[in-house]
Amino acid sequence: MGMMQEFREFSLKGNVMDLAVGVIIGAAFGKIVDSVVGDLIMPLVSKIFGGLDFSNYYVALAGQAAGLPLVEAKKAGAVFAYGNFLTVALNFIILAFIIFMMVKQMNRLKRQAPAAVPVAPAEDIVLLREIRDSLKK
Repeated sequence: MGMMQEFREFSLKGNVMDLAVGVIIGAAFGKIVDSVVGDLIMPLVSKIFGGLDFSNYYVALAGQAAGLPLVEAKKAGAVFAYGNFLTVALNFIILAFIIFMMVKQMNRLKRQAPAAVPVAPAEDIVLLREIRDSLKK
């Protein structure tokens, strides 16, 4: 079997396709969470803490003037942008919590799934059993 044939079989397996779909949906979901954190949650947190913008929190490492926006400070040299890290960490926590809740819900639904109803044997099987039982007598 040639390498291309093996690769084709591998790439068309159900697990690989499921994984690809999961990665694509996960990337899109990550963008949604980024937007929720950046556009909805962080402005509220900023408002609660007195109008501060976490994305502009940094420590200048190259002697930049205090109070510059992060973009300007980065142009002037290295910065320790811990505010950006806080935003990304919050994204991760929210995403992990949402995934946890989804998995928890899926597990609950699996536990509630009705047990498989035993299928009655086919008519010919029943007849054969009756014949067997009558022959035993």
